[in-house]
Amino acid sequence: MQITDNDFLRQFEVKVNDGLAIIEYSLQERKIFLTKIIVPEMSDKDDFTENFLSNVLTIISEKNVRVVPTASVITKFIRKNRKFKALLPVGIRI
Repeated sequence: MQITDNDFLRQFEVKVNDGLAIIEYSLQERKIFLTKIIVPEMSDKDDFTENFLSNVLTIISEKNVRVVPTASVITKFIRKNRKFKALLPVGIRI
């Protein structure tokens, strides 16, 4: 999966079939707020979404910033995958 961090549009992007899957973010004081995820319609949308989120959270962890999920899909994913809970700032519970 070739994920691009588009700083200008503040989104992570990956090309999918004829479309573009994106996770929008806002970066503030060593925290990245994941605000929206858009995935084009496809047969394995749920599997793709989980794989995309996992890869993006791995990229974020390498940048050494904290994650604040504001989109419900992203919050549910982090709740389900406990290894990413370490990325949450102190005091944030989901």
